[in-house]
Amino acid sequence: MPRTILPLGIAMIFLALAAITAGMVLPAGPMQWLVIIGAVAAGYMALNIGANDVANNVGPAVGAKALTMGMALAIAASFDAAGALLAGGDVVDTVANDIISLNAGFSSLTMIQVMISALLAAALWVNASTFVGAPVSTTHAIIGGIVGAAVAAAGMGAVSWPTVGMIAVSWMLSPVLGAVFAAGLHSAIRRTITRRANKLAAARIWVPILVAAMSGIFAMYLATKALTQWWQPGLVPTLLVGLAAAAIGYLISMPWVRMRSLGLNNRKKQVATLFRPPLIVAAALLSFAHGANDVANALGPLVAIVRAAHLAANDAFHVVPWELAIGAAGIAVGIALFGPRVIHTVGEQITKLNEIRAFCVALSAAVTVLTASVLGLPVSSTHVAVGAVFGVGFVREFLAIRNMNGAAVPVRASLVDASTLNDRPEQALARERRNERRYLVRRLKVAQIAAAWVVTLPASAILAATVYRVLLAFTG
Repeated sequence: MPRTILPLGIAMIFLALAAITAGMVLPAGPMQWLVIIGAVAAGYMALNIGANDVANNVGPAVGAKALTMGMALAIAASFDAAGALLAGGDVVDTVANDIISLNAGFSSLTMIQVMISALLAAALWVNASTFVGAPVSTTHAIIGGIVGAAVAAAGMGAVSWPTVGMIAVSWMLSPVLGAVFAAGLHSAIRRTITRRANKLAAARIWVPILVAAMSGIFAMYLATKALTQWWQPGLVPTLLVGLAAAAIGYLISMPWVRMRSLGLNNRKKQVATLFRPPLIVAAALLSFAHGANDVANALGPLVAIVRAAHLAANDAFHVVPWELAIGAAGIAVGIALFGPRVIHTVGEQITKLNEIRAFCVALSAAVTVLTASVLGLPVSSTHVAVGAVFGVGFVREFLAIRNMNGAAVPVRASLVDASTLNDRPEQALARERRNERRYLVRRLKVAQIAAAWVVTLPASAILAATVYRVLLAFTG
């Protein structure tokens, strides 16, 4: 019981501090108490973003045993918070503006009510998803909350439906892109390194090249997605940044790989350890980018709330540090207190990961989001990362089944009970293959996660509409 009460108590203290902070920095006025409620709702959403979305960044590394749970939580909390504080200010203003129609004509009070409802509904849904260990898109949750509350407030015309339609398309696009990139990268590493007779010699050539590719891709990813508050480079500067980072990554990794490989055996498990440092770096960089971008899911509605209150009082408005601090601290606290449950799901309960497979997941997530950004396609980082785990698992399963079909495979006694001893060999072999397939990718977990994805936006919308009606009854 104390292990359950302590995290909840810390979370409640954080929310109380968020309320006190908002009350101290905001001028007194008729809407001050609503803004304080909004700050608490934003803090609650930030806690849940940390608890759920952290799995995208560090879950594969934990599943591959490259990071302990404690190390993963420390890296994710620090880098997520840094991303939110240092590079989050530019994106927090976009969430509400993209969803609510310009023709909605909300009053300041209505806008505050809508955004509080959206925050509470999205946070409740993500909280429930985290409780059952399902990784869901917090972006989709907050968008569903805004849609539901806006429709409840002003009807269907209050929502920019083309934007919502693009988001719905991303439901299908994000995991597919992540899976395709991860499967392709895993197959390429398999052909160039792990299936070679001299794996160490191949690793000395290809691992520095892969690290260079990772360095360049992450540099471009951070420049275009996480650092836009300071710098908005065009195509040519972005490519130059990527090339420079790739060169640095190659020059650093090449001598390290050669030196480290001297003490290794020519075995796949030994070669996989060469991917451990780049995997840890990738987890940290993904966490920084996540904090910079997904803090908007908590602070976007809060910014809209504070702006509406200032407009009602005819005051000037801009994003200020206390709002970013609530988001950054909330994400960090959520990671530390409630992150392990979803980390276990992503890292261990979908398919078995090692350092190479986890590296494929991390790099594929960055490649997919960067490619989608260039093409102007909205994708979910959660769906991309989990889709990449699916892709690695299914390509392994395909290869395992193909190998089994091409060779005589003895049936393990542990998988055949006494009632099947009289079965024909073909039937026993088919049963063996089905069991092996379930071992590589857990179908039930895939179905549970997919169901949570599909339900997220409508569930958040319905919850938000309900919360809005309740809030309207108390605030008029």
